[in-house]
Amino acid sequence: MRVSHSLEPVFDDPNLIAYGGLPAVMALAEQAGLHDLVDAHVTVPGTAGANTSAKVSAIIAGLVVGADSISDLDVLRHGGMGRVFAGLKAPTTLGTHLRAYRFGHVRQLDAVASRLLARLGAVSPILAGADQVVYLDVDDTIRETHGYHKQGAAYGYSKVKGLNAQVAILSTPTSAPVIAATRLRKGNIDSGHGAARLIADSLATLRRATTPTMVIVRADSAYFRHDVVAAATAAGAQFSVTARLNKAVTRMIAGIDEQDWTAIRYPNALFDDEQQRWISDAEVAEVPFTAFTSRRKAEHVTARLIVRRVKRLNPKVATSQGELLPGYRYHALFTNTTRELVAAEATHRDHAIIEAVFADLKNGPLAHAPSGKFTANGAWLVLAAIAFNLTRAAARLASTTLGKARTATVRRTLIQVGARIANQARHWRLHLPSRWPWHDQLTTLYTAALGPPATVTAS
Repeated sequence: MRVSHSLEPVFDDPNLIAYGGLPAVMALAEQAGLHDLVDAHVTVPGTAGANTSAKVSAIIAGLVVGADSISDLDVLRHGGMGRVFAGLKAPTTLGTHLRAYRFGHVRQLDAVASRLLARLGAVSPILAGADQVVYLDVDDTIRETHGYHKQGAAYGYSKVKGLNAQVAILSTPTSAPVIAATRLRKGNIDSGHGAARLIADSLATLRRATTPTMVIVRADSAYFRHDVVAAATAAGAQFSVTARLNKAVTRMIAGIDEQDWTAIRYPNALFDDEQQRWISDAEVAEVPFTAFTSRRKAEHVTARLIVRRVKRLNPKVATSQGELLPGYRYHALFTNTTRELVAAEATHRDHAIIEAVFADLKNGPLAHAPSGKFTANGAWLVLAAIAFNLTRAAARLASTTLGKARTATVRRTLIQVGARIANQARHWRLHLPSRWPWHDQLTTLYTAALGPPATVTAS
């Protein structure tokens, strides 16, 4: 493809907008009651807190279209956007608003995010499949920062200076992840700190949105803690947590008989039709195990220890190191799920789905920690989660396929669409490109967002 003419860019059309799908997305937010929730729960003091709902929705709109810093929010003030939206704010105004947040105000935003997710679940099938099983995945990531003026930035487990974002996501076998809860922490904090409260809040949000048949809480070895397991079981959920290879776990693995190992479908595995089994370098086995025995007896937890072993590429390395378990790499998980052995182990491996959410966030709102103030960054993280869920809800309304797409794909197909606003016979009309490949999906979204609102009960 080649440019066919000599072109001269002229920025002179006051009726064009760059985000033709954004009105539908923000109409969906209004339909779910975003403004009412902010007015009811967020009480930022002073002039910075005036007209909070308009400022919060403006920041969310900027994050939806891909802004990753406060100054980026100025992308909303172009062309005909002032005719499409009321209450557009300058980035300086929005930055002042964010810097006025204290810890309590960030928690107020958490309350808004929780209730909005429940309401979005009522107007969009973002939690379809909850009648089968819902997975709650918890993990944290480091958002790298630079310079000396970021409050809370420190060197953590990754040896990278930054802030720690702890996130809990919800997903089902038929729906893509949505963010249930977030916490911004100092960069050098223990990964599992506060996870029990995060899990409890996330499960409360889930039950506000739907009535799940089964919930499985999944986490990696940083969350192999009594309070995490206790929080899951207290809320009626099952748990599947990677077990740290401490001495007790290693002894249990060493005692597994060779005939108890079962080959599984794994990368490069082959299925033997004659033997009707997988030929693989990965195998699984399980034994009963009692964890947290250093605590008082009432807090001991007995469940299944499921172990996956994978042949080392160089078994001599392990032998030369004098390890108790040479020749294999071992991965153990502690779970009380009742699924069959192979299915339970495969289910736990799917915990990696949360890495895709982290990648989405870092490819958008969390490309930077936009403020030097810690609580402003905490509010930014919560608003990024709201924007993520709102985008997911809009995509799921547009089509089942786009409902599982990456956020960047949803932006490219449904939101970042050039349009021209015009008034014809006292009726405002948005002219979108002809032959747009996702015409049907965008039409479906607009019909759902701007049609008769679904009945949503306040919570």
